[in-house]
Amino acid sequence: MRPRLDGLTDAEYFWEPVPGCWTVSRRGESSAPMSFGAGEFTWDFGEREKQVTTIAWRLGHLIVSVAQSNARRFGGPPVSLDTFEYAGTADEALGQLDDVYARWIDSVRNLGEAGLARPQGPVAPPEFADVPIARLVLYVSVEVFHHGAEICLLRDLYPGLTRPARGRA
Repeated sequence: MRPRLDGLTDAEYFWEPVPGCWTVSRRGESSAPMSFGAGEFTWDFGEREKQVTTIAWRLGHLIVSVAQSNARRFGGPPVSLDTFEYAGTADEALGQLDDVYARWIDSVRNLGEAGLARPQGPVAPPEFADVPIARLVLYVSVEVFHHGAEICLLRDLYPGLTRPARGRA
């Protein structure tokens, strides 16, 4: 996924494919039911089951999710939706993504077969305490594949904004 994000512009990062998308907003400017974040920018959230989101929102979601796994499992700095400083630019978000991914991938590679087979233990939710760490690695991978594909699709759709629609003969 990461090479597909090279050259991501701020316009793409914040592009709303439909009005009212959840996104990353300057503090106090969100129209979402809830906003999380500790810095100048906040991450939209609410109870709606189906919500269209921007690349900014999806990257924020991925970055915080991996950062939380790093914190719980691999000694990364503690982070939550409330304490994270969401990126106000595409470049800043990509830097955050690169940082959390580097810690994650290095830590997973160092687990080895025995480490992957170990139970997740008390840092996991109680229902996963006895489940092997390999399942957590699989879960994080699925989240990255899922949301990464959505981000790439949004990038694929974005150029269509500047092209006239093709008529039918």
